[in-house]
Amino acid sequence: MADRQASILEAAVRVIARTGVRGLRVEELAAEAGVSTALIYYHFKDRAGLVRRTLAFIGDRAAGYTDEALEDSEDARAVLIQLLLGELQDIPRVRENSIAWGELRASAIFDGDLRAPLAESTRSWSRDTAEAVADAQAAGLADPRVVPLDAAERLTALVEGLSERWLSGSLTLDRARALLTGAVDAELGPHPAPEPLAPRPA
Repeated sequence: MADRQASILEAAVRVIARTGVRGLRVEELAAEAGVSTALIYYHFKDRAGLVRRTLAFIGDRAAGYTDEALEDSEDARAVLIQLLLGELQDIPRVRENSIAWGELRASAIFDGDLRAPLAESTRSWSRDTAEAVADAQAAGLADPRVVPLDAAERLTALVEGLSERWLSGSLTLDRARALLTGAVDAELGPHPAPEPLAPRPA
């Protein structure tokens, strides 16, 4: 993606987070991005195309910061937890992404054109999470009876709800993160104790 398109999409996320999808005006976006309205129409054709591309951009950006959160993970179960906790971080791009995602999801109730791309983004997130659940099972760190996609859909839905409660001030971030970590334990079963080390020969 060209740098100019990326900067327009970053500005679109900020505007949607601030004013909602219905409040997104191409003129306001142009001012926010420091470009002409003609350039926005050149890259995105129309407002609907801009909104769809912004939704895809939010998904790509979320993948970037959740990947960053995985760098310190030690095992497959920790990878799953960090993948989910990556959505609950008090940094500007995560907050903007989460707020804009919530606005787009709410708008899809009334805007049929948004439903298919939103559903695909949600399925992609659920599939990635289900793979992490399956990896934890393969490593012996999760109950093998758990259906990975079922667990993934429950956990990602919980992330969305906890994120909204945190962002609206109904929950502290620490509480939201603790509840999410507890939900992973409830879904996967208790984290198995490490194998005891074999005694050293005398």
